[in-house]
Amino acid sequence: MLQIDNLTLHYGHSQILHDVSLSARTGAVTCLMGTNGVGKTSLLKAISGTHPRSGGDIVLDGHPVARTVPAHALARMGVGYVPQGRDVFPLMTVRENLETGYACLDRSERHVPDEIFELFPVLAEMKTRRGGDLSGGQQQQLAIARALVTKPKLLLLDEPTEGIQPNIIKQIGEVISYLRDRGDMAILLVEQFFDFAYELGDHFVTLTRGTVTHNAPRAETSRAALLEHVSV
Repeated sequence: MLQIDNLTLHYGHSQILHDVSLSARTGAVTCLMGTNGVGKTSLLKAISGTHPRSGGDIVLDGHPVARTVPAHALARMGVGYVPQGRDVFPLMTVRENLETGYACLDRSERHVPDEIFELFPVLAEMKTRRGGDLSGGQQQQLAIARALVTKPKLLLLDEPTEGIQPNIIKQIGEVISYLRDRGDMAILLVEQFFDFAYELGDHFVTLTRGTVTHNAPRAETSRAALLEHVSV
């Protein structure tokens, strides 16, 4: 679903990513791991079109993606992005937040599937509550649900467990497993909660100072070796 070759990215004169190459296949969770500040979020921004890459190639579902393609066009192409910090609209209701995903869909598809509320029952109970009134865990569920409304082929998740209580972390893990097993999307997960990522991952990529230092499937990735790559 996703193929990245030799991607570079700069903020001003500072180079953040150095010739990053990786792939994410449909029906699998690819975990992107590393310590703070190594470029994980920057890579997701490049893939989602929210920050332009400096060089390299991105191919999505067999189609090359030009550097000038904006985020809204990539969303229409099937990229669902759940950013770090969630970015829920605080003054809009839960339902209104979900409906912002309609912009990526044809008019005939503009509805919130029942499956969304089956995956996140709390959202069904809080449809009329404002996003800013939800707890952090509930906002994270809302952010994931909003991305799923767009019917993504590629789901980008940036630190979905950050600041979340354990029972909701467990539920989010179950949702990710379900989406993976459904077999119709690729999932690229950025995560620093090691046990959460290691339990879910089918393929592991680690970054160190903006460079890929490990890129292998689960069968070729021992827990101890992976810990070494992501430890300070």
